[in-house]
Amino acid sequence: MGFLGRKRTSIGLDIGSGFVKVVEVDHSGAQPEVVRVAMRPLLPDAIVEGEIMDYGLVSDTVRGLFQEMGVKGAEVVTAVGGHDVIIKKIEMDRMKEADAREVIRWEAEQHVPFDIKSVELDFQILNPQDEGLQMEVLLVAAKRELVDNKIGLLQDAGINPRVIDIDAFALHNAFEHNYPGTRNGVIALVNVGHETTNVSILENGVPILTRDIPFGSRRIREDLQRERGLTAEQAEDVVQARETVEDLERFVESSADEIAVGIERASAFLMTRDDGAMLGKIYLSGGGARVPGMVEALGRRMNVETHLVNPFERVPVRPGAAGGLSIDEAAPMLLLPLGLALRQ
Repeated sequence: MGFLGRKRTSIGLDIGSGFVKVVEVDHSGAQPEVVRVAMRPLLPDAIVEGEIMDYGLVSDTVRGLFQEMGVKGAEVVTAVGGHDVIIKKIEMDRMKEADAREVIRWEAEQHVPFDIKSVELDFQILNPQDEGLQMEVLLVAAKRELVDNKIGLLQDAGINPRVIDIDAFALHNAFEHNYPGTRNGVIALVNVGHETTNVSILENGVPILTRDIPFGSRRIREDLQRERGLTAEQAEDVVQARETVEDLERFVESSADEIAVGIERASAFLMTRDDGAMLGKIYLSGGGARVPGMVEALGRRMNVETHLVNPFERVPVRPGAAGGLSIDEAAPMLLLPLGLALRQ
């Protein structure tokens, strides 16, 4: 009966514009534990603004990373995101979930700016225990082509996608697991990626709005190369805090201002509410969060308490799980794949 002792693990795969990132989590113990972390960079422009420009190159990178890990035929949890995904809180007449599933496509037609025949839909009732005539529903719509392309890419790489999640939900999943005390009030969870920054506004622990900003850490690298004459490697060292340059604060302040504008636009709806709720805290993750001074600059610009997210605040990492990778250096980039791997 050896199968009774088999470990229950799940693998989260995040294919970003700059890196392919994998986190494997063991769920067999009293709490989830990270047992493996792996990353591999993508060549520049393999993915641009979330669109895969070279499927063969990206597929080969994914396949090579799993071969390096010694994993064949892996089943993974991955995600889609970007402008072809809509997340919106709506109100519907109160009904049972089974009945809501019958009418959700008609309701979605009122809120989704895509051809409703070309999307995958899902929803969650946010206040199922209430007794009012209306219920709050979190509606999610993703273009079917986006999902199909992701599945096809992984299958070409010899990987089996077991679950397709939404980027913003996976980030929230890992964040909530590590910071359970943030379920009161309104906060912004901001993931600064290589090319895109994802802003999620959470109210009492529920994501109620997401927005993508066309800004990422790549912009900072390019500005340093253009204005300071650095090589790509030197700019990377500055962004990773291994080196510094004169007047780095100016570059960081400019970047923080661009992120702040995106947060302000995403949270502008708060100004129209009667309950006086305002943005209380900002939590920053992603590769751009590692830029020296970024957390402090964004906090000053927004005049809001701002923190760097630690994906492993409450998720232990097994010794040797990261191999030769510096887990402390990579940590801000791993919130998304960890959130995916936390799903069983």
